[in-house]
Amino acid sequence: MQANQLPSSYRDPSGFVFTHKGEIYRQVNKSFQPDFEAFINSGLYDALVAEGLLIPHKTITENLTGGEDWFTTLKPEKIELISYPYEWTFSMLKDAALLTLQLALKALEHGMMLKDATPFNVQLHNGKPVFIDTLSFEKYRDGEPWIAYRQFCENFVGPLALMHYVGLPLQQLLLAHPEGIPLLYVKKLLPYKSRFNLHLFLHVHLHAGVAAKGSANSKKPFLAKSKLVNLLRGLQTLVASLHFNKFENIWGEYYKEAETRPGYLKEKKAIIAAWIEQQPALETVIDIGGNEGEFTKLVANGKRRVICADGEHYAVDHLYKQVRENKLSNIYPLCIDFTNPTPAIGVNNTERSSFFDRASSDLAMALALVHHLAIGKNIPFDFIADMCARLGIYLIIEFVAKEDEKVKVLLQNKKDIYDWYTEEGFENAFSKRFRLVEKRALSSSPRILYLMERL
Repeated sequence: MQANQLPSSYRDPSGFVFTHKGEIYRQVNKSFQPDFEAFINSGLYDALVAEGLLIPHKTITENLTGGEDWFTTLKPEKIELISYPYEWTFSMLKDAALLTLQLALKALEHGMMLKDATPFNVQLHNGKPVFIDTLSFEKYRDGEPWIAYRQFCENFVGPLALMHYVGLPLQQLLLAHPEGIPLLYVKKLLPYKSRFNLHLFLHVHLHAGVAAKGSANSKKPFLAKSKLVNLLRGLQTLVASLHFNKFENIWGEYYKEAETRPGYLKEKKAIIAAWIEQQPALETVIDIGGNEGEFTKLVANGKRRVICADGEHYAVDHLYKQVRENKLSNIYPLCIDFTNPTPAIGVNNTERSSFFDRASSDLAMALALVHHLAIGKNIPFDFIADMCARLGIYLIIEFVAKEDEKVKVLLQNKKDIYDWYTEEGFENAFSKRFRLVEKRALSSSPRILYLMERL
């Protein structure tokens, strides 16, 4: 079977990632041989893997691509889910930034330098961020500045500082600028008071001005190793000082409110747990609109890979902190707006794949979501059924009748034009894409749970 290079792995002449017989590999090119051997022989690889900072790999002595520039082949440990920075919460981006700086400092201790500082090189793995690009380390040369400094500031410092001062999630800015938000933009968007933060002044305001005046003839600066270490530690201090304060959102603490409805959560959990028990072969689940992960954790059961995707930043951030602190290694929180999910972007629209291409699972759950999409966003049942069919072979979905208090909240400031929003209309639309397995009306609420199988 032919080896296929991944569309996202074309930028680095050091090597590339490819698939062969359904498995992921990384080729190291001959041009990078001296740096790669230095990376291994310096002990940096072993140190980073031992601390869980870098994805481990096995060395394959076979040239699977047949390329003339082949030096060696690496088979990295499998990453269950690839996600992108514009799908992360503030805390996820901040942890990725701190990991990147930690790697840069560790590299210097071993006579190496981290040459890339893109967040695309970081993924959530075993409940915490891990670096996945083994070819991002090259030999340190005395006096050399950090080549990835501007990249780090544009991809990490700028977005984190903006969210810190604005107090709002800015994932769409990261999607608009996947290579990092230009520092001149960040400088203009930050409030004037940010200039009084010494580290922000140096790494954003002053940095932006210097970058704007740069020229092709400017002499490469000499930076002593001790000053490079101080630069990285200063960035650590800055990133650690940035925080994202909770903003008001009516759905941000949804399940705290749900607990006040007598018997609702208990009954709902019992039904879903029983249905999951009937499907022992389920290995992957996606919880669409999963909020803080109440039901994500229920179905994860310590073994299934479960994606909890929701557009409510604070709720997803709260779940991520639980995943990190409790080492919930099989749960993947992501910020996804299902009225505008992550598209395929980049060169030829193939460099970064869409959310739907990465998130398809054995089971999709859409609990307390349909009314938000149908009434809150005017999305027809047929469209919602198509979305669910793309995400799961099986589906557990909740229909919320108009009599429900949450639907009344959605309708209180708009005209009720939703004569199609009925139990019968819902079932007819979903019957085009799914076979009904079981239907259970909740005794504690005007809501109905459905178990369906994709046609």
